[in-house]
Amino acid sequence: MKRTDTSNPDYFHQVVDCQWGCPAHTDVPEYIRLIAQGRFDDAYMVNRESNVFPGILGRVCDRPCEPACRRGRMDEKPVAICRLKRVAADHRGDITDRLPKAPAEKNGKKVALVGAGPASLAVANDLLPLGYECVIFEAQAVAGGLMRYNIPAFRLPHEVLNEEIDYILDMGAEIHYDHRVESMKELLEEGYDAVFVGSGAPRGKELRLPGRYDTENIHIGIDWLESVAFDHIDSIGKKVLIIGVGNTAMDCCRTSLRLGAKDVKVMARKPREFFKASDWELEDAEEEKVEIVVNHSPKEFVVENGKLKGMKFELMEYVIENGRIQDQDVTGEVFIPCDDVVLAIGQENAFPWIERDLGIEFNPWEEPMVDETTYESTRSGVFFGGDSAFGPKNIIWAVEHAHQAAISIHRHCQGESLHDRLPDLLNLQSRKMGMHEWSYSSTFDPAARRKMMHVPLEQRFEALGKEVELGFDAEQTAQEVERCLNCDIQTVFADALCIECDACLDICPTQCLTITSNGDREDLVNRLKAPVLEHDQPLFVSGDLKQTSRVMVKDENFCVHCGLCAERCPTAAWDMQKSLLNFPKAADYIDGPESGERPCQQRKAG
Repeated sequence: MKRTDTSNPDYFHQVVDCQWGCPAHTDVPEYIRLIAQGRFDDAYMVNRESNVFPGILGRVCDRPCEPACRRGRMDEKPVAICRLKRVAADHRGDITDRLPKAPAEKNGKKVALVGAGPASLAVANDLLPLGYECVIFEAQAVAGGLMRYNIPAFRLPHEVLNEEIDYILDMGAEIHYDHRVESMKELLEEGYDAVFVGSGAPRGKELRLPGRYDTENIHIGIDWLESVAFDHIDSIGKKVLIIGVGNTAMDCCRTSLRLGAKDVKVMARKPREFFKASDWELEDAEEEKVEIVVNHSPKEFVVENGKLKGMKFELMEYVIENGRIQDQDVTGEVFIPCDDVVLAIGQENAFPWIERDLGIEFNPWEEPMVDETTYESTRSGVFFGGDSAFGPKNIIWAVEHAHQAAISIHRHCQGESLHDRLPDLLNLQSRKMGMHEWSYSSTFDPAARRKMMHVPLEQRFEALGKEVELGFDAEQTAQEVERCLNCDIQTVFADALCIECDACLDICPTQCLTITSNGDREDLVNRLKAPVLEHDQPLFVSGDLKQTSRVMVKDENFCVHCGLCAERCPTAAWDMQKSLLNFPKAADYIDGPESGERPCQQRKAG
């Protein structure tokens, strides 16, 4: 095998599984160490640089980082990354003086943003400090989009939402409330230099079955949640069926309980392993006595004289092989009584306000044709992001879309190529402080994942906006931060310094190191001291060592970043170095010539 190219930022990035898994590339281990030191302001700002909404995401993020966390492959439970993000947000001080500021002198460019959801707000966050005038058009009387009216206040309190939205609006964004854009053509005629569409996926999917339109007690999930959020609905029947098992369905069932429902069932067409809802969302719903019923496929709404009596379901049986449904049968039928039904079977884009003769092309599913790198539509100067670009995802994806769209908007307004983008950057810095001392907690802590504290069940339903999760206390936080393996503190190997004494192999507690003769990958992995369990994890291979021409091989999957190899090495061939990855944003394109050149110490490694 060739020597691993560690100058490529992607190598060390992939080793930091949580950062690799996060769409916005948040430096998770760094902010966890800052929390461990009690530096909550700094931890919050590390978060905000990439994900913009730490307080919000610390409560409702879909957590793609946690399934990726290496700790989860060691003792089944990943580090509580999302919970710790909230710790930084809840315990920070006044950080307003550290927030980006808009310059008094503008650059003469004006950008329209449709919708005041997470994508549009994050675009404004990136462009306002560069002197752009950002004009936001919001159909509702308040900003926030799905964060406000599709996520219940018992999960995301309005004060948390308002504070982080205001950080952006207070930079000088011009926002027009109660202003629904009815025509893209008219908006374009107003002369904006660019238009960003961040209107989300505002249309809930229908379930057209017999009886659907014969009663008013069948609701579309996201519309119903919006009506609850704006106090248009304050009650529901005693028996409620929720159709669908995504995260929206979990919000609907738990909201129903707070509006007076006593018997709430979530009806699933498939077995539990095919649910779209996050595990923790399911656990919270079941803790509140929501019944989740599997293998029931909706067949008919039973309505008598305009009154909903219940629903008929087909009982399903599935043949499942290797995690995939191979066959299915209907084994019977059942009637389940109810007073109300909430449909939460998905969302889709809706663009009736975009005329089809403007050069903005749509695919057969009426989704805009959007470049996945630049987020530009087929009409120059019109960009999409968040759910409006590629359909429903989650807030953290909307933020990353916004970062990339903001780069494109900036380059479009400056007359530069949208595809000519800066590379990701990598810095490595030693964490050695003494002979056997590192500037991070390098010992492995076997503690189990801490459990989030909740408001007692009997108190949860006193008010619709009573937040259920209480956050970690000081003791829980102190224990949870130590579970992080510091995957961003890389074991960096200098081939020329190695004398092949095997000291590092002897002391390694996980046997992730091997010195052996080189060969192709299939041959090499069979000669490692520990078997390769995760084949998609990086495998470090050194160059030929000068004593015997063998190679040092390291299975990154087994490494716990304890630093013992570097402590034991008599020649300092091993060192523990922090990998600081920088992912360019719009501001990084204004410091140099057209290519966006950086100072030499910040250029791509190598």
